[in-house]
This record gives sequence, C-alpha cells and structure tokens, in this order.
Amino acid sequence: MSSNTAKYSLTVGITLVIANMIGTGVFTSLGYQVGPLPSGFVILVLWLLGGVVAWCGAVTYAEIATTLERSGGEYLYIGKMYHPLLGFVSGWISLFVGFGGAISAVAIAIGSYSSLLIPLPEKVVAIMSIVVISIIQFFGVRTSGRAQTILTTLKLMLILFFCIAPFFVPDARSGLSFLPQAGDGQLIFSPGFAVALVFVVYAYTGWNAAAYIAGNLENAPKNLPKALLLGTLVVIIIYLSLNALFLFTTPMLDLAGQNDVGNVVAERLFGREVGQVFSAIFSIALLSTLSAMTIAGSRVCEAMGDDYQKLNWLAKKNRYGMPYWSVIILAGWSTFLVTFSTFVEIVQYISISLSINSLMAVVGIFILRKTHQVRPFTVPLYPLPPVVFSVVTCWMIGYMFVEDPKIIAMSVATQIPGAILYWTLTRNQSSPIERL
Repeated sequence: MSSNTAKYSLTVGITLVIANMIGTGVFTSLGYQVGPLPSGFVILVLWLLGGVVAWCGAVTYAEIATTLERSGGEYLYIGKMYHPLLGFVSGWISLFVGFGGAISAVAIAIGSYSSLLIPLPEKVVAIMSIVVISIIQFFGVRTSGRAQTILTTLKLMLILFFCIAPFFVPDARSGLSFLPQAGDGQLIFSPGFAVALVFVVYAYTGWNAAAYIAGNLENAPKNLPKALLLGTLVVIIIYLSLNALFLFTTPMLDLAGQNDVGNVVAERLFGREVGQVFSAIFSIALLSTLSAMTIAGSRVCEAMGDDYQKLNWLAKKNRYGMPYWSVIILAGWSTFLVTFSTFVEIVQYISISLSINSLMAVVGIFILRKTHQVRPFTVPLYPLPPVVFSVVTCWMIGYMFVEDPKIIAMSVATQIPGAILYWTLTRNQSSPIERL
C-alpha cells in the first residue's frame, strides 16, 4: 500500500473498537443472567471477568498484529501461525458469523428499538440500516471514518446520560446490594455462571476490531496497541457502570428474561413515553456498531480476495479506495440473516464460534515468539495474558458443550463449507499465505 493512500487515524481505530464492542449485548444480556445468578456482586464479577478476558485477548492481539503488519485478523494470523487452511476457515467464520451474524443481530435490535416511533416493520428498518451504512462505506476511508467517529461519540454521550440520570430520579431504586453475600462463591463456580459468560463474551465481542485494519491504520506499530487497549479499557468501565445502573434502578424480577433491558430500564427511569423516545434515539447510536462491523468485515473479505486469484474480485476498489464487492457481499449476507433469523437464535452461536477463533489466534502467540525475535510491541506480564484468556475461554466452551452441545456442533458444521471452498481455490494454486 502506497504511503499516500488514505489510512484510518488512531481516533478512528479506538472508536472502531468501542463501536464494535458496545452493541446490543450489554442491553440484552442481563435479562439472561439475573435468573441463574441472583446476586448483584456475582453479576458484576461476571462482567469484570469478561472484561479481563477481553483485555488479555486485546494485548495479545496487539503483539500478533504489529508483528505481522497486515489487515485480515484471524484469517491472516491463524493461516500463518498454524496452516493456511485453518486461516481460511477462520476467515470464513469471521466473515459469515462474526460480522455477517453480528451485523444482522445489531440491525434487528435497531429495528426493535425504533419500532415504536417509526411506522415500518422492524425487519424493514433493519435492512434499511444495513443499506445506509453500506452506502456510506462506498465513499472511502475519510468519509466512513468521520461517520464512525460521529456515531460512536453520539453513542457514548447517550450512555453517559443514561449513567448519570438515576441520580436525578430518586424514586428509581431497586434496593439491591452489591456487597458479597453468602453463597456467592458457589454461584461463581456454577455452570450457570459459565453459560452466562457466553452472553458476556458476546457483549465484549469486537475487542479485536482494530486488528482487522492493521494494514490500513496510520503508524500501526504504535497506534494499533493503543487502539486495542484503550478501546477495550473504556468499554470495560462502561459495561460495569451500565450493569450496575440497571441493577441499581430496576428489580431483578422486572429484568429476568427480558431481551430489551434498555427499554425496561428507560421506561422505569423516565416513564413510558420519554423512555420510548430515548430508545429510538439509542437505535440511531447503534448504527456506529453496524458501521464498525462493516468496516472490519469488508477488510477480511478484501484480504481473502488479495490472496486467492479466484476471489480477486472481492479486493477490487472503487475510486474512493473501498473494496466495494466486499461491502456488497457482507451487506447481502447480513440482509439474508435479518430476513430469516431472530436475535436470540444467533447470540450463543456467534459467541462460541468467535471464541474458538480467538482462542486459536491467542494460543498462536507461543508459535510467533519462536519465529519472530523482532516485535514492535510485546505483551506485558507475558505469558499471563494469553494463559488467562485461554483458560477462561476453554472453561466457558467446555461448560457450553455440556449444557448445549448442538451450539458447538453448529459452529463446527459452519467450518465445513469454508474448508471445501479452500480446497477448491487451491486445487490449481498454492496457498498464498506462507506459514511462519
């Protein structure tokens, strides 16, 4: 890539991480946690643990991404550290599950939150959101970067307002204590805690977003670690604050089983009419998540197009320098999922699939350390962060396998078409990714 090619700034990199992470998860997950974990202290420990795991993953990715210095995420990392086949399959999972699935889930949430004020079916609004964001991407890095920064700033301002508002609404108190209670230790080591962690991991999904644009980021060796770590740290603070707010203002019985926790809390704080308006405004802020996922997902698609001759059309750029076919493919697949799926059906599936991908990449740092002596950024307290990430992720996946093995089976089954496509593409072409 030439030096005069427009690249994303550090600010865009940070907002990309924040926007990818703060989507629908934090406004839906709590409804599935208060039942098996009826303790304010345990739920905050749950979200803190999810944050620690995300931070450990982010700091590990920072070393991997700055060492390999190219866009593509797990597609590139796993392909180089293990085998090109595994890299291609992980890219397939990232594209169709991690980005396509997550974009569709966010779009559905946008349609749901705005449905009370927009007289259109929820799925129509969801599809319109995908189309609008995709069109913005066509106008290049500068335009999409500005839009990303503006939308993310709006989201953060709304969340800040949400966190401050309870102090001016004295009647909104649930009476819940956040101090440790008898039995909390058993809850933390229970299967319910591990399954609840799946939803938390989904909410933290996106901590690795800036790694997908490593080759398109200004001064990547310096700015990429900052984007990953600062973005993740900001989100950890926001998530702990928001969940404390939800529990502080709203009784657990009102939250239990609710898929729209944001709506429930907003109506309790401001009344039904004002709460509905607030929810509709927040749906606009969710466009930042849609935008961030479209930016990162299209770059994975572009990287695969660069590497495989039969897919080179995916890397074709318009006059603004955007891989337009990659954007179109991602938008088309996301629209398909919106049409035929629901939010609840895909959350656990996305979370487990991406956890397996991230786990392979993080463990790969032990391979990378043997092959690359020169590293622009090194993991602090190595090997503790990759070990913590790996142990907690394996613990979560193991419990999930016991509780609901079909989710694991679905994740593995999704990899089969990717493997078949890889063998088809490399039948007359050696793999373009050289192993370390």
